[in-house]
Amino acid sequence: MDGGEQIQVTVLAGLEQIEAADWDACAAPEGTSPCDPFTTHRFLAALEASGSVGPGTGWQPRHLVARQGGQVVAVMPLYAKGHSQGEYIFDHNWAHAYMRAGGRYYPKLQAAVPFTPATGRRFLVRPGFEAIGMPALVEAAVRVAEGSGVSSIHVTFCTADERARGEALGLMGRITQQFHWENRGYADFDAFLAALASRKRKAIRKERAAAQGFGGEIVRLTGDAIEPEHWDAFWRFYQDTGARKWGTPYLTRAFFDQVHATMRRDVLLVMARRNGRWVAGALNFIGRDALYGRYWGCTEEHDCLHFELCYYQAIDWAIAHGLARVEAGAQGAHKLARGYLPVQTHSLHWIADPGLARAVAQYLEAERAAEMEEIEVLTAYGPFRRTAGEDEPGPA
Repeated sequence: MDGGEQIQVTVLAGLEQIEAADWDACAAPEGTSPCDPFTTHRFLAALEASGSVGPGTGWQPRHLVARQGGQVVAVMPLYAKGHSQGEYIFDHNWAHAYMRAGGRYYPKLQAAVPFTPATGRRFLVRPGFEAIGMPALVEAAVRVAEGSGVSSIHVTFCTADERARGEALGLMGRITQQFHWENRGYADFDAFLAALASRKRKAIRKERAAAQGFGGEIVRLTGDAIEPEHWDAFWRFYQDTGARKWGTPYLTRAFFDQVHATMRRDVLLVMARRNGRWVAGALNFIGRDALYGRYWGCTEEHDCLHFELCYYQAIDWAIAHGLARVEAGAQGAHKLARGYLPVQTHSLHWIADPGLARAVAQYLEAERAAEMEEIEVLTAYGPFRRTAGEDEPGPA
């Protein structure tokens, strides 16, 4: 199907330079219900149109578009970066070591969805062009890096298959971890609880009772049920969380307006209201097989409300809608006791300086062994019953 014609790759300074249909033919060939919404034209364009990425942010679009015979056959969300913020698979130590040795680590190239630690395809290839699409994008990214003199290329939260293929193409693979909840065919939340050790089951019921007794109501909103007032409230929550975690929130207020205009059917908002005021909320994005928890915030502190809105309501909704998993974002070993188990996450790296590349390769080999061991240990200490006759899985 590739036709044997030469592939030409161009670099775009923004998503407005390509038709949404052309981009999404590669990024979301599933149609209106993509595997995940984060690499769709509408999501990435919302980041750009709102000023969340672009001039002054340290995320400058350099998207790759591969064409064959005039047809777009592969694309990659790519950014020139002046820092390592908003990535969640971090290279701070590499940057510091290289700069201490007299090197210039920034700018670098980042193939990623900004501020979004969700696994998905990063080499976005139109169906039928798989054999040539990814190699063309890798070659083009390296060519751009060498031509612009940047230190490195980083492809973060790619799929396991992409990591394996990237390694075969000469990139360095990295394994890290997150906590995901897996739907094992549960009929409802009680069926999920029945799979847990009794101590963990009782703890979750206690947390849910405490949260739901906060003195108000919890509602789940998606599509046209989401109104501007909900975004006004959520922006207050997001600002509070962003100020505490990052100093300055990554996303602008205009981003949420863009999402409301173009993506509200991709969104699940879980909101808590008390005395007529919205006091807390969690923002999720809906994929074909997964629910992706992204942001949480509040203006009032209530016992266990964070766990309820971010984790238990997400599990409830995923079960009701037949989704295979919930990805609750980066970090957080506290998720383990709530049914979220460690899973591998993947990235790929190319480094121009041979000395730094050798050092990073050695680091990645040691890190991979440590991550695999930690995943095994944490899984063994998870909240699930090991067998029908063994109620407690191990220490908390």
